[in-house]
Formats: sequence, C-alpha cells, structure tokens
Amino acid sequence: MRVSLRPDRLLAAYDNVTPELLQKKGIRLLLCDLDYTLAPKSVKTPPEGVKPWIDRLKAAGITVMILSNNRSGKRVNEFCRQLGIDYVGHAQKPLPKGLRRAMDKAGVTVGETAMLGDKLLTDVLAANLSGVTALMVEPAGGAVTPWQKVLHAMQAPFKAMAREKDGEGIA
Repeated sequence: MRVSLRPDRLLAAYDNVTPELLQKKGIRLLLCDLDYTLAPKSVKTPPEGVKPWIDRLKAAGITVMILSNNRSGKRVNEFCRQLGIDYVGHAQKPLPKGLRRAMDKAGVTVGETAMLGDKLLTDVLAANLSGVTALMVEPAGGAVTPWQKVLHAMQAPFKAMAREKDGEGIA
C-alpha cells in the first residue's frame, strides 16, 4: 500500500492508453473511471471513439471494466451495456474495496491491474492504496465548474511529478 497522490503515468486522454503500453507492464485488467475520464459527466452514451478503443484493448487480451463511485447505476449500466463491458459500482474510491472487488471479478492480481482516472483524490489515490498502476488523464470535456477548476489546478504539482517520474511527459 502506497499513500501517494502521484500517478505512475500522465496521459492526455484515455485513448493514449494503448495495448502496447499495458502489455509492456503486464497489465491484464484496466479499470476506468467514467465521469471526465471516458466522457464528460453530462454525456449519457459512450462518445464515438470509446468503443473502438475498448475493442482494441480486448483484442489484445486486456479486460476493461468501469469502476465508478456513482450512487445510481442507471447511467453506468447503460454506458457499459453499449460498450459490452462490466462494471463495479459504488466503488467507494479512494478506498481499495472496489478495486479489490473488480480484480476478484476479473481473476487478476494487483500487478496485472491498472486504474485510469482523472482525479488525484479518488482515482490515483485508490490505485496507489491498492498497489495497482495509477494512470491519470486530463478531464474529458475540461474542468467546467468553478470547483472543478480549483480541483484540477491543485493537481498540477502532482502531474508535474508524474512527468518527471515517467520521463516521457504526457503521451
């Protein structure tokens, strides 16, 4: 368990996570946050590029699953149904419980799992507390509300550390 807000890798968007990147790290399960990671919260159905991206990952033997803190499963369920993937709801990120449930469901280990999200205090912290690879993206649709703008500005130093850590900057 690592109590850290520093992601292992910072990427511009979800589709910069390639099968090759994950395979190089031995990742077989990619857990994805939904809101602002794969789509803005206001978007009810998967945006155009999400399904082909997931299909490429699946073809490479990587399971993709949504890990969501959403209280209502309606949007998440419909989103995942359209993508042909499973999800774990009420994940309670940053607690490791939801990640453990997802790993058990997929039959993988901590070392074979990565968490992809846009927020340090939920997604990245949950990944680090669980011991899985922490991948962070810029928020899909950008920070809209004043609170989101403050939150994302506060994340800047940790994003800078991620760039230094992986030596590759934003992919």
